[in-house]
Amino acid sequence: MNHLKVFDNGLKLVVAEMKGLLSVSCGVLVKTGSANESEKENGISHFIEHTMFKGTKTRSAFEISDFVDSIGGQINAYTSKQMTCYYTHTTKEHFKDSMEVLSDIFFNSVFDKEELAKEKGVIIEEINMSEDSPEDLCLDLLSESFYGKSGLGQTILGSAKNVRSFNREAVLSFMDKYYTADNVVISVAGNVSIAEAEKLAEKYFAENFTRLKGAPQKAIKPTAPTNLKKIKKIEQSHIGISLPAIPMKDERRDALNIANIVLGGGMSSRLFQKVREDLGLCYSVYSYLSCYRETGVVEIYAGVNTESRELALSAIVDEINKFKKEGITEKEFARGREQLKSSLVLGQESVSGQMQLFGRIALFFGELFDFNERLKSINAITREDVMKVIGEFFDLSKASSATVGPKRTALKLN
Repeated sequence: MNHLKVFDNGLKLVVAEMKGLLSVSCGVLVKTGSANESEKENGISHFIEHTMFKGTKTRSAFEISDFVDSIGGQINAYTSKQMTCYYTHTTKEHFKDSMEVLSDIFFNSVFDKEELAKEKGVIIEEINMSEDSPEDLCLDLLSESFYGKSGLGQTILGSAKNVRSFNREAVLSFMDKYYTADNVVISVAGNVSIAEAEKLAEKYFAENFTRLKGAPQKAIKPTAPTNLKKIKKIEQSHIGISLPAIPMKDERRDALNIANIVLGGGMSSRLFQKVREDLGLCYSVYSYLSCYRETGVVEIYAGVNTESRELALSAIVDEINKFKKEGITEKEFARGREQLKSSLVLGQESVSGQMQLFGRIALFFGELFDFNERLKSINAITREDVMKVIGEFFDLSKASSATVGPKRTALKLN
């Protein structure tokens, strides 16, 4: 049995009961990320996520990790463009310990000046590492080409300049806006009872919020199609193409997911078979669908030999145009639908995966995820449904692009 509770202050608790397992995953999900940041704030959501672990009123940074290690658990966090998540994974007998330590870092972090200074160095090295990854650079540049320099077009890490400027006052100011009861979901998955989850969520979270109402979420819209480039002295050229898609709640999402799987979602996909296997033009080529609250995008990436960049681009463009014109076969449709179903079903066996899935749906839509309804929805999709979304969304006249490498020219898609 699964359960969603809304406390009087707006905090939500979602519980995915997974009886028979021996572990529990607990998450604190906050409805904010890099998309809510101003240009000067860019990177602060990620900075906060890091510095939450640098000491509380009662624990040092070492004591936080030592405590979790002492109960044989794991604790971690991540920041995305519209969400920040702090989570644990422990055996079921340490469920209470998990909730307590997450509460401690969430409400009692002190953001000590010296600890912040040290963590700035860590994050700047993370930025440097990303700068040394042309694939990461290309995909970040692709987001900017599609969404512009603000909102979803910003990087999650931000710039080194911004990170150096962050201080305790900036952290607390941003948290005042978004780390509020109505912007938070406590998500629990595993072998726990609903009654125990409610009791601990109330004790460690609901009773501790002083900030109740969050600032409005920033509206996001794509920009006009743009082609961006970044010159970098490397061996390969990295190319990206983005196409407008749909938001999370759009009923066409699963049909578009199947279309993406067929085009570039795996080793049997058209792009992989054509560009890598048949033509030998790249090692890595793939596509994926990113759905956000208000919008979405299909992104296509390939890392290719610089001398073959135009040839590889031509092959990718030809495959997209062919895909739009001819659609997919019955065999491709059946294979894509089975892949989508299996990813959903296999996710049912992961406590951390279920914690994030149930938490994300509760966070963005205030709803309880229904596995049976989702599976029913996927089974109901027809090849004609997929053909319709292919015709609507795989239109290169609406595409943006990005390239990273030694060539000084941007991509030309048409």
